[in-house]
Amino acid sequence: MSGISDQPVKRSKWPVSSLAGPYGHPVHAVVVGWPIGAWLSAAVLDVVSFSGYEPAALARAATWLIGIGLVGALVAAATGVLDFLIVPRGTHAWRIALAHIGLNSTAFVVFLVDFLVRWGGPDERAAPTAAFVLTLVGVVVLAGGGWLGGELVFRYGVRVAEEHDQAVGYRHVSERRRAAHGPFAPGWEGFPPKV
Repeated sequence: MSGISDQPVKRSKWPVSSLAGPYGHPVHAVVVGWPIGAWLSAAVLDVVSFSGYEPAALARAATWLIGIGLVGALVAAATGVLDFLIVPRGTHAWRIALAHIGLNSTAFVVFLVDFLVRWGGPDERAAPTAAFVLTLVGVVVLAGGGWLGGELVFRYGVRVAEEHDQAVGYRHVSERRRAAHGPFAPGWEGFPPKV
């Protein structure tokens, strides 16, 4: 890194708390799949509900998925805040993180309103048009927030193991080491052994 201190970058790779997950294994990256999967599945069920096949059942299932996504989003937000605390204030990564938080918070509010619209609606038909539109808006906003989360991880390396730790996975093990330690040598890429 020419002209830039490595210290803020190194600090952004280590968890602020054990609740955020161990070094190189952030919990936030795992739990974001919960709301994303639930909300995307709800959108798919909404589309299918308009086909006329079991519209009420599909709309009801979509409502439950949106509720499950709301609970998951709270867990994802809590772990995301822990990761946000290690991003150095005033940096480009920090600004991206703020935008990520803003978009995902907006998506949460959209899906909360969507859930409330659905919860009070009739059960005998497909998803109400207003709820369907809210779901689509929520998915688009969520995609923007997810894109920025990807920027934080894949471009700026927030909570990603340092390069020297990553490089270990790409080193070839010498034939001599394999011969000395057998098929269970640390870092041996030939596991499981071929018979």
